[in-house]
Amino acid sequence: MKAVRATDDGVKVIDLDEPPGYGELLRVVSASICSSDLLYQRLGLRRVVGHELAGIREDGTAAVVEALFGCMECDLCLAGHYNLCPTHRTRSLGATADGGMAEQFRAPAAHLIPLPPGLDVRDACLVEPASVSWHALRLAGTGPDTRVAVIGAGALGLLAVAGARRQGATDVALEARHPHQAEAGERLGAHLKPEGLYDVVVEAAGSPSALARAAELVAPRGTIVTVGVYLGLVELDWKYLFHREAKVMPSIGYGRHAGGREMEDAAAMLAENPDIARTLITHRFPLADAAEAFRVAADRQAGALRVVVEP
Repeated sequence: MKAVRATDDGVKVIDLDEPPGYGELLRVVSASICSSDLLYQRLGLRRVVGHELAGIREDGTAAVVEALFGCMECDLCLAGHYNLCPTHRTRSLGATADGGMAEQFRAPAAHLIPLPPGLDVRDACLVEPASVSWHALRLAGTGPDTRVAVIGAGALGLLAVAGARRQGATDVALEARHPHQAEAGERLGAHLKPEGLYDVVVEAAGSPSALARAAELVAPRGTIVTVGVYLGLVELDWKYLFHREAKVMPSIGYGRHAGGREMEDAAAMLAENPDIARTLITHRFPLADAAEAFRVAADRQAGALRVVVEP
């Protein structure tokens, strides 16, 4: 069975005797490349890559993998906050556990989410990153009466634009570095060049300059929510937060709320608006060409938004 593993010389297609993972067998149809996959390689992690996965279950139905495997027994997990369970860091797909960019993958049945009608399984790998942005927007209190600004127009930023519109925000601004990102953001309902102050500012670039810009844009009593990854000390000009009583809130992953799972919410959004996938998925490669897929995904100026590998 073929799979894609991170090595010291980049990703390579390898042969495995058994599918990675544990639980129910899934025939993988689509696996998209996240910036986290690139980060894991830079950090020296050498696992089978991939946590944005969709495929066909043994009963023939399509599903997406909810890639946060908490213990499902602690108080956090039982409350739906399995993204905060300490054990999920030891089961992080593609980092501390083998991921699913392979012909087949095994996942616990409880973490296989059925696809809603209208969502093509070839596009459903987007559900996982869409859930990350959806969770951040919910944490920050996004709704019909909120102005939202998104800093950073990679896939998570663009999915935050789509998610903010779906959660009711009518005024959504986007700061994008590259022309193809700006074009995608406008297509998804954002206007460019934020003006004034915003109730919710999504920092989706993961850079000190983006976080500083978010502080400039946040409104009094507003919230900066970060999906960008920071692994060390962070500097932030406190005067904006101090004078506006604004909040900074890290966001990680996704979970469950009283109405269901955030992954179900994100899947419904993608099913209802197929143009999101048409906008975000810019490249598709067969599994055999995974090395080229990762090269394209890493080149921010090559026009790629989300690159999908299809086993």
